[in-house]
Amino acid sequence: MHAVHNKKLDLNLLLPFDALLREQNVTRAAESLGLSQSAMSHALRRLRDFYNDDLFVRVGDGMKPTPYAEHLARSVEDVLHLVRGSLTTEAVFDPIKANRVFSIFMSDMGEVVFLPKLIKHLQEKAPGCRIKTIQVPTEKIPEKLENGEIDLALGTSYVISQGVFQQELFHHSFTCLVSPHSTLTDRDLNLEKYLDMKHVCVMLSDKSTPYDSVVEEMGLKRDIQVTTPHFVVLPMILEGNLDFITTVPLQLGKVFSRVNMVKMLDPPIELPTFPLRQYWHPRYHRDPANIWLRQQVKMLFDGFNS
Repeated sequence: MHAVHNKKLDLNLLLPFDALLREQNVTRAAESLGLSQSAMSHALRRLRDFYNDDLFVRVGDGMKPTPYAEHLARSVEDVLHLVRGSLTTEAVFDPIKANRVFSIFMSDMGEVVFLPKLIKHLQEKAPGCRIKTIQVPTEKIPEKLENGEIDLALGTSYVISQGVFQQELFHHSFTCLVSPHSTLTDRDLNLEKYLDMKHVCVMLSDKSTPYDSVVEEMGLKRDIQVTTPHFVVLPMILEGNLDFITTVPLQLGKVFSRVNMVKMLDPPIELPTFPLRQYWHPRYHRDPANIWLRQQVKMLFDGFNS
């Protein structure tokens, strides 16, 4: 039985409680609310004093909720949802009247494949809004989402963080690209020929894996001649190197092929598909503009196949 003080609970403490539940780390919880670490620690002490329970205990580098904190969690969530809903009733996003910039992380492949369609849609639905694409090392994306430098991130497994929301849009499949001057055909490109060719791989940052690393995961060894962080340079590399090949997402290959920059060939092995998702930070989960942007992206690219 947890006895509590007769005095009323300071409702300002509910936000720190919610942040600690979400982040399970005092420093990150403080940063998410714009508080100092000492202020967050003080709030936790007051919560512990009021509820006569530790509420959060240190486990490794984090803070795990006690069973009693987990018991309180749903009630706190309901209260905050009610308060936020009441306070933001008038804070709606009107795309026709809005005048703002949406900052979106996407690779140069995303710019080639998705950006034209997104721009066209915003010109029609939100003419006063602009798009700014941002490219940062993939390991920096969660931080940029949290501090608001990025509204949304589009990609595959860029964001590996329990503190970030994600929503699947569609699944990529792969295609192989060679020079448009190559005489290779689908029939010629068997597994032996594929492994014998010189490969170009895209690796978005030093701490990420090659975009087509699924080939190595299948136990196959390739002769990787070039590694680059950019997709758009692939046609220029392939054009004058007839013995070079690259394995890329099908949608990108289709865009390059439509303008005769490459020749597309079917991979000689069955490669698994992989999901493309949109990511956003919990700080902006209920932000009306962010909600509207996520809805538009989901509508445009749900099951997308260019």
